[in-house]
Amino acid sequence: MNRETMLALGIAVVVAVSLVSVAAVPDAFADPDSDPVRPGHVSIEEVSIAPGAVSGGTANLTVDSRLGHRGGTTENVSVLVRAVGLESGLEETAVRAEVGEISGDREVSVVRNLSVERAGGYRIETVVYRDDERIADGSKEVRGVGTLVPEYARTSVDFHWRADDDLPAVEYTVADAGDNRTALNVSTYLTNEGDDPSEELRVVLTARQADSNIVADRATVPVGTIEPGRTATPNAELAVPDGYNYYLDAVLWKDGVVVGTARSVANLDPTETIEADETVREVGIEVGDFEDDDAGAAGAARETEEPAADAGEGGTPGFTAAGALTALVAALLLARRQS
Repeated sequence: MNRETMLALGIAVVVAVSLVSVAAVPDAFADPDSDPVRPGHVSIEEVSIAPGAVSGGTANLTVDSRLGHRGGTTENVSVLVRAVGLESGLEETAVRAEVGEISGDREVSVVRNLSVERAGGYRIETVVYRDDERIADGSKEVRGVGTLVPEYARTSVDFHWRADDDLPAVEYTVADAGDNRTALNVSTYLTNEGDDPSEELRVVLTARQADSNIVADRATVPVGTIEPGRTATPNAELAVPDGYNYYLDAVLWKDGVVVGTARSVANLDPTETIEADETVREVGIEVGDFEDDDAGAAGAARETEEPAADAGEGGTPGFTAAGALTALVAALLLARRQS
């Protein structure tokens, strides 16, 4: 028996053993794409942030993380949400939510509240884990948290005039003058911009001497309840010395809390005039765009690649049913050629 014939017979023996293995273990060469235990793919589709309950020192931020799921069942999913100070870089607070098992092509909403200091801005980070392995993450910035109004200081009533109206927020007329005293009839306008009647309010009107900052006179005026869309005009008479300039301040109170202020001027000195102080304030809370981190993209890539790498577990290395049949046909042709 020559060498070629022996080689062909050896190949035939190996192929026969492979076919016997296929018959004995039918799932040894199963198509990896049909593996029912392959985990699905989880990603962060969207993160929305809304202000919740606000007190004098803290603010609750409601974070809604929407997870997108595709493919087979994914088990032991959890989401970590944390707030990191933009200026300090320190973690302010963190909460973790156990999501559990997710299956099918759908979105899952995970809502958690973060309690942070009512000041500055924060980077809200969202991290998704599967079996304590990070598979997706991203972040979103929130600024102007200090502008959130505490619940005890909220009211739908505000001073009617705005800075761009070129009209004074506090008006006055000279009611009487004499004996080095001037009586000023001071008034302001309060509008209920809400949908419900206002709370019981009061306004304090003050005449403050501009140079010394001394209070020349002050009066408290009950405002009562203002109906929705209506304007009230509280007024009072203040007596001040002649020949000076005054700041006219209006302070709005609700249940012992200052909820609004306004200022105008009364120029009674014919040789000098003053203007109301201009103030600059934050315009309100701002939420930035959600950003996916590179680590999350890498985790998603690992998630899709790893099952394919493990698909051949339990089979015979290097052989498939199609490969075995091909080798058998080649061996028979070679043996026939040599005979």
